[in-house]
Amino acid sequence: MKRKSIILILLFFIFMHSVSASTQSNFKLPPIPSEQQADQIAIFMTEKPMKRQELKAMIKKYPDIEIRHFFQHALNGFSAKGPTQSLEKLAEDIPMTKLSPVNQYKVMDLFQQGDNVEIIGAERVRGLFDSQHRRLTGKGVKIGVIDTGIDYEHEDLRRNYGGGRDMVDADGDPMETKGTEGLGTFHGTHVAGIIAANGRMVGVAPDATIIAYRALGPGGMGTTEQVVAAIEQAIKDKVDVLNLSLGNSVNGPDLPLSVALNNAVDHGIVAVTSSGNSGPNMWTVGSPGTASKAISVGASTPTMKIPYIEIDGDRIRLQPLQGSVPWDLDRSHELVDGGTGKKTQLKQVKGKIVLMERGELTFSEKVSNAEKAGAIAVVIYNNTKGPLIGNLTQTSTIPVMSITKKDGQNLKQALDKKLTLIKTIIIEEKDTLADFSSRGPVTTTWEVKPDILAPGVAINSTIPGGYLPLQGTSMAAPHVAGACAILKQAHPNWGPEKIKAALMNYAKPLYKEKGELYKTYEQGAGRIQLQESLKAETLVYPSSLKFGKFTATDVNHEHEQTVTIENTSEHPKKVSFQTPKQHKGIAWHLPMAFEIPPGEKRKVKIQMTADPDQLTEKVYDGNIVVESDGKPLYLPYLFVLEEPDYPRVMGFDFGAGDHPGNYRYEVYLPGGAEEFGVALFHPDTYQFIQFLDWKRNIGKGLIQKEISAESLPEQGMYVAKVFARKAGQEDWVETLIQIAPPVDTLSK
Repeated sequence: MKRKSIILILLFFIFMHSVSASTQSNFKLPPIPSEQQADQIAIFMTEKPMKRQELKAMIKKYPDIEIRHFFQHALNGFSAKGPTQSLEKLAEDIPMTKLSPVNQYKVMDLFQQGDNVEIIGAERVRGLFDSQHRRLTGKGVKIGVIDTGIDYEHEDLRRNYGGGRDMVDADGDPMETKGTEGLGTFHGTHVAGIIAANGRMVGVAPDATIIAYRALGPGGMGTTEQVVAAIEQAIKDKVDVLNLSLGNSVNGPDLPLSVALNNAVDHGIVAVTSSGNSGPNMWTVGSPGTASKAISVGASTPTMKIPYIEIDGDRIRLQPLQGSVPWDLDRSHELVDGGTGKKTQLKQVKGKIVLMERGELTFSEKVSNAEKAGAIAVVIYNNTKGPLIGNLTQTSTIPVMSITKKDGQNLKQALDKKLTLIKTIIIEEKDTLADFSSRGPVTTTWEVKPDILAPGVAINSTIPGGYLPLQGTSMAAPHVAGACAILKQAHPNWGPEKIKAALMNYAKPLYKEKGELYKTYEQGAGRIQLQESLKAETLVYPSSLKFGKFTATDVNHEHEQTVTIENTSEHPKKVSFQTPKQHKGIAWHLPMAFEIPPGEKRKVKIQMTADPDQLTEKVYDGNIVVESDGKPLYLPYLFVLEEPDYPRVMGFDFGAGDHPGNYRYEVYLPGGAEEFGVALFHPDTYQFIQFLDWKRNIGKGLIQKEISAESLPEQGMYVAKVFARKAGQEDWVETLIQIAPPVDTLSK
């Protein structure tokens, strides 16, 4: 099996590799997870642009290397295919900054439906208008969609299709994969519909032109190389807006896709990307959602009627499984324990609601058994931490809902106490942060991400042959891409920074159920309000502030940021600043109030002084409110103290090495480690076997090592615990690995 690098269509992310500055002296590629030796594809990021002839001359002594793509815009560099050792030797001959393997991504979709376009202020019926009363529909704006391609024959998209490129098959036909055996795709068509559908369904910018770049192929899989090539082509095509509903799970700002997106912004393109679906924990935002200059989008909810069940005074929120009929039970009903949903566990459930634990049977098998036994509803609780999001393979005739493991265990305890009656409450919810939406901050740069929120739950849109509701940050990003197209039509001369500022400055900060404001690293500036952004007459940029990391070695403990305040109107604007929420040990120095003449801008400094001895948290965030003629503009900020609690280890990969019998591993350490190791355990008894590796004081970035056959344990399956410790915090990941006998490739 050949190692490829795959790209996730955004809802959940896979690790994408990079080499940090601290590991650049010895360029190594990660192992090929295969029993056979195979060629790799790698991206070479050079210190400065190279000429094609210069590269051809260098490559002559490597006849086993094939140059695939030559990059001049998205990145400085190229991609090449060949044996691992040859690629690494070539990297030593060229002035390099990074050698990055081509990695995998895939589509990430969950299912449902809602009123998404209206909630962000995009009027489907009455329309949007600029100050000259011209209708705004995105007309004349080109939006690049890097995804699985689109069904440009769909009746709601064919008017908007403006051509494109297929990076998978290397041709000019970016049609969605219409395969069989589960390999067909629909993600790109869904994303394109949210942006610019113009038929039975109407998108955010229905007259915008969609340029499709098919970078993800059958099954929704693609490579880093293909996505970078798509960004390169989009820059050449001079698109105005670029949407990437894809990403990985590595919280690092220097990975190839993040770098390429930043470069696209430098070419005048408004880049929009999903933040990821690895929430609700901190530090879960992944590349390219970590790109500083791009607009990283998290997912909020549109207006939804959510069923809650109440037992013994406690309320539990129910999450419908896709394929379930709506929950319509409006009185008290008896709840019974149905185990895991086996037929033998469902003998007395007629007319009752059945509680089941996830596992052993598929959701559809559980529901089928419950239906046949006469149950009126099924509630399935997770067998791991976090929310349970899933779908049925066939539509049910009774409601099927999911809850968390904790809520399920609480219900079981209530049943043990003979508390069996539950009643239903329907609550209308809007503008809550989706649990799956990835949170920031970004490691090493300590930036606020995501930048903004948009509806990403229960979003109905186009797919080949029809329509389908889905959810994920993949669905949130195209709302913002469409909004950017509307702003670009209204203000053709605005660049990416101003459009980003208009969206963030005038966003709606969201609050939790009990009135507590979501953190800036959870929601950025808040949920977009397109109509407010269109009326913007004052812009503040950059639209979020990073004050960096405070340490005990700081002399003055003073950090500052410079912002530009621009009056885009024809009238003078009075500007003032509100002091942020006070924290013990922090003092703010904000500019005095002033007036900006029409059409002018002013740079001002915002200073913050901190006393680390008085600070008790590791991460501090909030909003600086800039008032323009009394109207609040929100400027989210963030700073960290010492080494915050980000995961010390991310993404572990293990596979065949360069020589028969050898293996290689790789792992990403966002901040380096004082101690790092890979320990092997017996999979059944968890008895310690040996260390695969152990090191002290290593730098941040990608760590790789080849393990000789003599240093490996005997053949078999093992549990690998990969751990890293820094600043008193230790984190680890566990995975199963297999040591197999070397393969004689000559006999195959």
